[in-house]
Amino acid sequence: MRVEKQHSFADGHFKVAVDAAPNAMIMTNDQGQIVLANQQAELLFGYSKAELIGQSIEMLVPERYRQQHPHERRSFWEKPSPRKMGAGRDLFGLRKDKTEVPVEIGLTPVELKDGRYVISAIVDITERQKTEKKLQAKTEELARSNAELEQFAYVTSHDLQAPLRHITAYVQLLEKQLDGKLDAKSQQMMGFVVSGAKRMQQLINGLLSFSRVSRDRSHFSQADLNQIVQDALANLEIVLKESQVSVTVDSLPVVNVDAQLIVNLFQNLIENAAKFKKENESGRIHIFSEIKGSEVIITVKDNGIGIQEEYKEKVFVIFQRLHTPEEYPGTGLGLAICKKILHFHGCQIWIESEYGVGSSFCFNLPLA
Repeated sequence: MRVEKQHSFADGHFKVAVDAAPNAMIMTNDQGQIVLANQQAELLFGYSKAELIGQSIEMLVPERYRQQHPHERRSFWEKPSPRKMGAGRDLFGLRKDKTEVPVEIGLTPVELKDGRYVISAIVDITERQKTEKKLQAKTEELARSNAELEQFAYVTSHDLQAPLRHITAYVQLLEKQLDGKLDAKSQQMMGFVVSGAKRMQQLINGLLSFSRVSRDRSHFSQADLNQIVQDALANLEIVLKESQVSVTVDSLPVVNVDAQLIVNLFQNLIENAAKFKKENESGRIHIFSEIKGSEVIITVKDNGIGIQEEYKEKVFVIFQRLHTPEEYPGTGLGLAICKKILHFHGCQIWIESEYGVGSSFCFNLPLA
């Protein structure tokens, strides 16, 4: 049944505004009859305005949803307010050629002298869905690739452990047996072999630690950061004593984390600070926090050699080192592991440092 009544809004500024809208706009009365449609609606659905005006809005609804639609219209008029239609559901419009188009629809009720109306702003989201699907596919592909790389690193590192232990053990045994029987140059070469094997073992152990930072969040629970830091300090007791480094800790909050990984995080950061202390000065490390909303910012501050501005990001890259192993021993994995642990928690780490004065490693964690 067509609408015979001429509506005042169909002329003048209101109609001009609707026609000029960048999206499809369709206006219906409280009985679901179409009383106004713009040019974008014609383009989207393939009908002319003459074919739309006076028809039921259900003509644009796919048949599988058509029976339910009048009930949804009545529900809308029980509490009319601007809202999205079908929040959380996939919506489709039915074109004249019987093809369907994915859409988003915003509803706005309008009270006029001759009755109640609702304006539907309709957006074709076909291209957006295509882009989202492509992005999702790339994300899934990247996740699979990362998982395969982590598995490869773990298996490779694990399988290299046994033969390397044999090499290290036999080289050290050979070194003992030949003690005093080699000239200075041969002894030096033997020392290079032993230190090289030990360094390789450190690298493999570091790779194993790096690959073990999984995506399994089932171990997340409430954890007291005070206890976590104490566990890390207990693991580093000998290192800190030999390095002559003191650690002070302010009161820290309870967080929602994988506790064992956060122990590893603090252990790496404290050990890193102890390693890069100034040569003829006692090392000092201070750990404190600041609560901001639903998270806490933790700072591990030291009085060490500091980091130059251009190297602040480089230090978190796996195997990247700013010094030779002879200057400062290590594998170049510690800070990379820290970044990966925090990334796993959905958090970040950054550095505030003054070269020659000291560094502050800062990171956020979710509060319990």
